[in-house]
Amino acid sequence: MLQSLKRSPAFYRRLWSLSLPIALQNLITFSLGLIDTFMVSQLGNEEIAAVTAANAPVFIMTSIVFGVQSGLGILVSQYWGKKDFKSISRAVGVAAAIGAGISLVLALICFFFSVPVMDLLSNRHDLSLLGAPYLKWIGFSFVCNMLSSVYVSAQRSVENPHFGMKLFGFSTVLNTFLNYLLIFGKLGCPAMGVEGAAIATLLARVAELVVCIIYALRCKTLPLDLKCFFHPGSQMARRFLRYSSPVVLNETVWGLGTSMMTVILGYTHNSVEMLAANAVMGNLSRLFLVICFGFGAASGVLIGKAIGEGRPRDEVQSLGQALLRFTLVVGAGLGAVSLLLVPTVLTPYVFPLFKLYGESAGIATAMAVVSFALTPFHAYTISAITGVLRCGGDVAWSTFLDIGPQWLLAIPLTALVALVFRSNYWIIAIAIQSEAILKCPLCIWRVHTGKWIHDVTAFKEEDL
Repeated sequence: MLQSLKRSPAFYRRLWSLSLPIALQNLITFSLGLIDTFMVSQLGNEEIAAVTAANAPVFIMTSIVFGVQSGLGILVSQYWGKKDFKSISRAVGVAAAIGAGISLVLALICFFFSVPVMDLLSNRHDLSLLGAPYLKWIGFSFVCNMLSSVYVSAQRSVENPHFGMKLFGFSTVLNTFLNYLLIFGKLGCPAMGVEGAAIATLLARVAELVVCIIYALRCKTLPLDLKCFFHPGSQMARRFLRYSSPVVLNETVWGLGTSMMTVILGYTHNSVEMLAANAVMGNLSRLFLVICFGFGAASGVLIGKAIGEGRPRDEVQSLGQALLRFTLVVGAGLGAVSLLLVPTVLTPYVFPLFKLYGESAGIATAMAVVSFALTPFHAYTISAITGVLRCGGDVAWSTFLDIGPQWLLAIPLTALVALVFRSNYWIIAIAIQSEAILKCPLCIWRVHTGKWIHDVTAFKEEDL
């Protein structure tokens, strides 16, 4: 293992230069969820439980956004290796049209059927009425976020991760300020509670999209060919659907699975405490994994570019293994540090800030310990699935490895221990994280085979 990590200092400098801006972008994005959770938690546990339930379908939309981003990244990173800018513009055009169409349909469903959708997510109709105004408006923010995220993905795949970091940093600051105004009714604004949180997010996403459009029209690094963007052609559409639709399906089904976990917790006998703890720890867990998501995205860029440049298979294989083993080492260090923070920082200081006391604090502590102990597993699988395998063109296997353990193990096991046996919350926390224990060895095996390396930009008869 250590032998494969012996790379030049320039290699690790390049890896960090790509990873850190992406990690900071993820930190900013995930911080927004934590800030929203913190501000809404000040209204009470009922409000935070309602928003947590409402965020179940929102998480599906977030997963679709990430799926379109990742699917586009597969094509753009390899076209970048070939310096084919017209094909990049065509791929971005297809991704924008498909992504915006899907997110608009989901937004309309959430707008017109907010209460019935909420009733599916919890056994408390009062929570449905409380969370429906939030769900009604939050969906439209993802239409704007989809379009800006597509362009951010293209910039990241041509080795410009700083743009996304700055763009989402701006929108997060704006969103936080608007939250303060609209949730609590400051500076003459009405106090709108949970509905204000959704409208603040929508306004911030609109501003984010405007900035993104202005930048895209003026960018020299990645000149956007508007003719290719608006008329990408059926060949590019077929190619995008072939290599990206499994990724979009993957992220959608994975998001649905994560939302199913929320639904299961929403039907427990202590659903308010479970949902409140899950809302806080869901955001905190993602914050602690931002470095891993950064390595995953950077690994995808490096792998895709290497394949696009036509490097030998054994060189690409060696590169993939080095990237993943380095991520595993980093993940082990992150896991050790995060576990130390549970008794010293999270339990005594952070959880009380979110109004988590008694049973809800105990549930959050259990979720934290189990999740952080498995950080090395999470780190490896994130980089393997979202980085090496996907951008290597192995979309079918990456899809199976991501959603198979979740739906075949974690979801039924969590439902069994939480709803049937009504087990202790430590057992429930282990069941929620059980997919990582199965997923990691499967990823190691698939990477070792070397069968994941495919040039997705190569001409094929079906593209005619």
